[in-house]
Amino acid sequence: MKHDNNYKLALCSTLLLSLGGLATSTQATENGAPTTAVGVYDFSAGMMPPVTPNGTVGLRTAWYSAKVQKDRHGQDTGNDFSLSVLSLGLAYIRMTDYTLFGANYGFGGVAPFFKMDASLGVDTPVGRLDFEADPFRMGDLQVLPLILQWNLSPNLFINTQFQIQAPTGDYDRNRLVSPGLNHWTFSPIVNATWISDTGFEVSSSVEVDINTRNKATDYKSGVEYRHEFAVGQHFGPWTAGIGGYYYRQLSDDDAPNLTTGNRARVMAVGPALSYFKPGLPPIWLHAYKEFDARNRAEGYTVGLRISHSF
Repeated sequence: MKHDNNYKLALCSTLLLSLGGLATSTQATENGAPTTAVGVYDFSAGMMPPVTPNGTVGLRTAWYSAKVQKDRHGQDTGNDFSLSVLSLGLAYIRMTDYTLFGANYGFGGVAPFFKMDASLGVDTPVGRLDFEADPFRMGDLQVLPLILQWNLSPNLFINTQFQIQAPTGDYDRNRLVSPGLNHWTFSPIVNATWISDTGFEVSSSVEVDINTRNKATDYKSGVEYRHEFAVGQHFGPWTAGIGGYYYRQLSDDDAPNLTTGNRARVMAVGPALSYFKPGLPPIWLHAYKEFDARNRAEGYTVGLRISHSF
């Protein structure tokens, strides 16, 4: 029995998987989880909230679901796998009148919460192993000490951000999934939006995640890259079109007994919609389907954002 328990824990440490599109061994990065959420930015990515006396509060809720894991060749691993994640992110951003390099300076932070339901069944030489977890806990706090917003013309808007993700979330190395990742992450971000005189919009967001080592497992996830986008047409207060993201791991993971580079990638695309009318809270909604996954889960996600400036 002791041997079986040790074997089960060892297998768990190599098969734990994915937070999927939220913030997740055959899987890349530790447990196959992208370190920070993907599918956050769509329309108006290059526009930060206006300067106001008290700042802007926002809520982002997203649902991610996946029932397949892909290996490094993009093939189904054959594991009996199910994952669903309901995420709630509470954000605060304060843009100011202070300028730096010709841009308005701002700062902010995001407190995420995850309701996760995961199950994994694996056939092994000693029999079938089944794992389950359903935590509802706080994730890792994200702090934005530097936001710079350039409004270069009535048609072009660019902002840069520096984000620090702190290991404040709930974490258990022996649990199938955990809202927290137990390591620091430093992320430079560049966002841009261009809107033509006829209301055609192209928005883009590029982010790089640089991870430190998880001291509980001695695992260091590789550098991660993500590109989010949205293309659409304005109709009065509405903008409709398509959006999506491309996620790819740029460097290998580093961990004891890891024999392969373990790099992940995935793409997602789907309809995107936003509503903005002065005096009312702006709203963003999108639904993306993932495809071409490698070394990670492949599923779909629906995201809704709303904000209000005071």
